[in-house]
Amino acid sequence: MRALNDTVESLKIALAAIKANKSRGVLTTLGIVIGIMAVITTMTAANGLGNNFRESISALGSDVLYVSRRPWIITGNSFQFRNRKNLGLKEAKKLEESLQNAVAVNPSTNTNKNIKYKSTTLEGITIIGTTDKHMMVSASVPERGRFLTAFDVQFKKTVCVIGSEIKERLFEDIDPINKKIKIGRFKYRIVGVMEKQGSAGFFGGPNFDRQVFVPITSFIKSYGGNNRDFNIAIKAPPNISLANFEYEVVGEMRKIRKLKPTQEDDFSINQMNQLVGVYNNVMGVIVLIGLVITGISLFVGGIGVMNIMFVSVTERTREIGIRKAIGAKRRSILTQFLFEASTICLIGGFIGLVLAFGVTALISKFLMPASISMPIVMVAILVSVFTGVLSGFIPAFKASKLKPIEALRYE
Repeated sequence: MRALNDTVESLKIALAAIKANKSRGVLTTLGIVIGIMAVITTMTAANGLGNNFRESISALGSDVLYVSRRPWIITGNSFQFRNRKNLGLKEAKKLEESLQNAVAVNPSTNTNKNIKYKSTTLEGITIIGTTDKHMMVSASVPERGRFLTAFDVQFKKTVCVIGSEIKERLFEDIDPINKKIKIGRFKYRIVGVMEKQGSAGFFGGPNFDRQVFVPITSFIKSYGGNNRDFNIAIKAPPNISLANFEYEVVGEMRKIRKLKPTQEDDFSINQMNQLVGVYNNVMGVIVLIGLVITGISLFVGGIGVMNIMFVSVTERTREIGIRKAIGAKRRSILTQFLFEASTICLIGGFIGLVLAFGVTALISKFLMPASISMPIVMVAILVSVFTGVLSGFIPAFKASKLKPIEALRYE
């Protein structure tokens, strides 16, 4: 009980000291404000990027393998992949026949074309030729209208499904369903609009909202397909692990490609987890660098607090002597100045937190969805208190070591 009373008394004295030197306290907290705001903004931005990235690539499907000529992530020399043969529709058909347990096998190919509606033109839009099975291998769905059907594919219908960004830029508030757009030199009728997915551009990947899906048969008819490279998406069965299913796919592809046992694979198996792994590694480094930079800001702020606390101890030397002369213990003096330093940093932390909420709101409005979670708030408060304790310990220890007689003689 006595320890609690001493703590409360120390807190009251610390608050009174801060109140008596308002301008000095405000200036002292600036470094902490900037440091805490930078820490919170860094963590929030990283969290927002992570959520945005995971939401975007969720369209790839976590249980889907993608067979392609080149790997998605190339860390070394890319020359080794240049001489690989393109994947074709025949290989996709053979895979579908041999992988009887696969949920779906979906071939696709793409090109870049300008698209036009009335007088508005969008350049460099990704046009994807695919089948109705795309819905089985992808987690994305149409927000309005429908996706391509087997009928569209079989009879080479000139219909398309557009991404959300294309809808916004070409049609704004107009319903695009059944409107016709010109893709290159050919007209296609819009039958659906995909939900907003975002971009995987962090790795040079596609912007999923700037894509147009057309039947693969219509794509080949309009833009050719004899020498074109195809990708094959294969959805794994639910009763087998993705790793085991990958071995099966590799084995079947080697048979189809007629590779000898001594020959290396001339194709690549890609999956969503590869992107997630690389993303986590890269973002880990970026966040670490960001936290180191913000840590330097906090360190500078902490030095400022320590300097002011030394000044405060010097100014109140006689006060310390009087308190010790009437029975105050070293622990009480130490606690008082630690509370004072921690309170200064905590006030700075709360101000930084408020400013960080404003910065986060701007990020969310103009850049990407972002929000400050409760764990981030708790980290900010703990960092503020820790900085205060660390910065105030040496001045507080010096104050607690003062001898009453020498302190009373101080002028």
